[in-house]
Amino acid sequence: MPAVLAFGAWLKNAACLLDGGDAQWSPVHGDLGDPEACRALDASVRRLAAESRRPPAGVAHDLHPDFFSTRLAVELAAAWGVPAVPVQHHHAHIGVVMADHGLQEPVVGLALDGVGLGTDGTAWGGELLWVAPRDWRRIGGLWPLQLPGGDVAAREPWRMAASALHALGRGDEIEARFGPAVGAPAARAVQRMLAAGLNCPVTSSAGRWFDAAAGALGLSVRQAHEAEAAIALETLAAQHLAQAGVPPRRDLVDPHALARLDLRPLLARLLDATEPGEAAAWFHVSLAEALADWAAAAARETGTRTVCLGGGCFFNAVLTAQLGARLASHGLRVFAPRSTNCGDAGLALGQAWVAAQQLAT
Repeated sequence: MPAVLAFGAWLKNAACLLDGGDAQWSPVHGDLGDPEACRALDASVRRLAAESRRPPAGVAHDLHPDFFSTRLAVELAAAWGVPAVPVQHHHAHIGVVMADHGLQEPVVGLALDGVGLGTDGTAWGGELLWVAPRDWRRIGGLWPLQLPGGDVAAREPWRMAASALHALGRGDEIEARFGPAVGAPAARAVQRMLAAGLNCPVTSSAGRWFDAAAGALGLSVRQAHEAEAAIALETLAAQHLAQAGVPPRRDLVDPHALARLDLRPLLARLLDATEPGEAAAWFHVSLAEALADWAAAAARETGTRTVCLGGGCFFNAVLTAQLGARLASHGLRVFAPRSTNCGDAGLALGQAWVAAQQLAT
């Protein structure tokens, strides 16, 4: 396989040089919105290339054209006279798992995270993929939610809960439900924004569904740190599961609609819940079973028995354990990152692996 130098993700950026089965990593630079992180990435990729046993045959980067990492990759590829290979974010997450375990057969991939640019130009983050070493396709995604206010919605889970209410046809409840916590004018503005579709890009992000669930249960209004709401939801679920065991699941989601897994029924129950701990546990168990049944249906359709799990949502131990057990009950082999970070800090390995497969053809 050719040596490939990958430039990593926007968040928690790290670069990786993959030469055969040997991966050489840079330090984690941080988020590329920070100029210092950009300078560190520049220095790291030049050092990795200089120290490589053989010159890189290509470089790999994210699809997003405006990322510093993309611009740098294209610039250095031209200077070195090698191809620059764009790799879709969630394809790369599954590539991490395949590289980590040396998988060469086609797999079904569940890539769950906060955000990554999709091939259709929208924000992806809850993706069901079919991936082979030299080919891939998107089978389906989670039901899309609007992001009222754009990126600010990722920092304010109440907005995602409001978006879920709107998606359920209950948008007229937004002001009354969230006005006491955020102020009536802000809640009213979001209600109107969603109704008009104004500054409300859509996303299939699993991370935003977790935010919506946390917002629906009143666990988080505004996040001071990334994934704060999802962690609060997971903590509450774990506490309930330890004390009361696994709550019964009701079949509210049709996992056989491969193009879209509709999670709105799960949020409807959370929005009307009276016991947050039980509701948080039920959400995790029901989501895991719906995801597993969705992936199992895709495995049957594509003729594979292997499922790979990638993306930052798999830092959630409750989700990962419940999902793994359910997938195993379908008779599927399940793989997750073994020696590599499942989130964006490990993404460069998947980028490099995907590009190496393409360049080897």
